[in-house]
Amino acid sequence: MDDVKDIARVIDHSLLKPDATEAEIRNLCEEAKRYGFASVFVNPIWVPVAVRLLRGSPVLVGTVVGFPLGASTTPVKVFETRDAISKGADEIDMVINIGALKSGESRAVKGDIEAVVEAASGRIVKVILETSLLTNKEKRRAALLAKEAGAYFVKTSTGFGSRGATVEDVALLRKTVGANMGIKASGGIRDLETALAMLKAGATRIGTSSGVAMVKAAKSKDR
Repeated sequence: MDDVKDIARVIDHSLLKPDATEAEIRNLCEEAKRYGFASVFVNPIWVPVAVRLLRGSPVLVGTVVGFPLGASTTPVKVFETRDAISKGADEIDMVINIGALKSGESRAVKGDIEAVVEAASGRIVKVILETSLLTNKEKRRAALLAKEAGAYFVKTSTGFGSRGATVEDVALLRKTVGANMGIKASGGIRDLETALAMLKAGATRIGTSSGVAMVKAAKSKDR
């Protein structure tokens, strides 16, 4: 990103709270079109609504799988992925099998991700690590497993954990996965300064519900 005014094109405009209404989803999609966000991210039930509202626009529709705990079985995650894609989802953010990772079951973790990547049929898959629950060693191992499994991105957080993204975690993930894999910083990113710090540390996408405020702040800064 060359300028703060381009912040919109790296934002996944997200509304994943369980009590989100259709009116709020409609507003989310209208904002995404108006401000030029990369995507909207909604819970699976709202994918058809978002797809309908964004048809003909460049804004992508993303949804979540195994969310927010990551503890669904692999066949369930695969079904969720296929179902979301059949309804028009462009991107999938899946939660890693956190318990298996912490138990040292790397093969199970990698297989879980590989199955979702395969089910996504070439669409972007981001793997949510929930970094607040992991040691640095576990973060590195999880990121490498996601990379080996063919995911496009690693993502810091669901936004439902004890904390969200940190600059330190983003920098650690960038150092781990190298220059070419995407990193999505998400969780607790509510202002432009924090978003820019994440991007400087190596993030390539920002997941936030505060995208409109960020764009407005960027426009003000650019004057």
